[in-house]
Formats: sequence, structure tokens, C-alpha cells
Amino acid sequence: MKMIFVCSPYRGDVEANIARAHRYCRFVARSEAVPMAPHTIFTQWLDDNDKEEREAGIYLGLEVLSRCDEVWVFGRNITEGMSKEITMARSLQKPILYFNEKCEMIIDSIGGY
Repeated sequence: MKMIFVCSPYRGDVEANIARAHRYCRFVARSEAVPMAPHTIFTQWLDDNDKEEREAGIYLGLEVLSRCDEVWVFGRNITEGMSKEITMARSLQKPILYFNEKCEMIIDSIGGY
């Protein structure tokens, strides 16, 4: 079973963004893969408003990403943290798939639809 890194916004409307991330995880699981959404886990014990703890959370998230098979990006708003994750995924040559907020595929990493 593939392990999928769920890349979606955290900052801004945190409560709504976490609810969306949970919905994306359900979508991944229903796609018969294991969802990994570190921004919904590490923020339980790291303070995203503390610069050092935010950087630690991003670092830990990138470590998780390195162990995943693919990266699925959700939504059209690419945040600073998501940009770092996408850059890392590209450097590791991980397949990247893009979805809108309704979990409909927009584009894959090769540029296909």
C-alpha cells in the first residue's frame, strides 16, 4: 500500500484548514493508500506561532515526506510551507498530484490531466 503525503494549507483559518486536511486524509484512505498529514499531527504539540517550533515542524514534516511514495497537493492556495514541501518532493523525484478542494484531480507531476 502506498504512503501519501497530504500537502495542504495550515495557516490562516487553522480550524477550517485542519478540517479540510482530515477530509483529504479520508479521501486518500478511500483511495487505498495511507495518508500522512504532518501539519495535523505535529501542531498538536508544536506551536506554529513560535518561529523555532514552526521550523522544527516543517523539518519533521519533510522527513515524513522523504518516506512517502507520493505527494498529493490539495487546493489552489500554495502556502510557504507547502512550497517547501513541493520543492522537496521535486528534488526527491516523488510523483506529485494536484487536487482541488473537492478532491478532483487537477494535474499530475508530468503535466497531464
